[in-house]
Amino acid sequence: MKYISTDKAPQAIGPYSQGIVAGDTVYLSGQIGIDPAVGKPVSGIEAQTEQICKNIGELLKEAGTDYGHVVKTTCFLADIDDFKTFNGIYEKYFISKPSRSCVAVKDLPAGMLCEIEVIAVIEK
Repeated sequence: MKYISTDKAPQAIGPYSQGIVAGDTVYLSGQIGIDPAVGKPVSGIEAQTEQICKNIGELLKEAGTDYGHVVKTTCFLADIDDFKTFNGIYEKYFISKPSRSCVAVKDLPAGMLCEIEVIAVIEK
């Protein structure tokens, strides 16, 4: 196993890593809308979704892959009414149309409005 870590994405706020590469597969921990440059959350569903996608992009790059190799996402929304707005931003990044689960949950860490976790492959 290889641990993924970059200062271009928020550092883990608990006992976990930003991501792990096992074989040819990358497992990224759930990302929330924190701007790593200032260490603070951004506001609103649009800004949080964009920031999450930027953070995921940096982690994928650090792992040696990209959005075109994402095979599965799990998405969490604090409010299901944000589904359409979230999807509009999500589809700009997840070009491989990975399999996905998307659910509304009661609460997310730090009062966030959305979170995305990712599984991707590394092509050799």
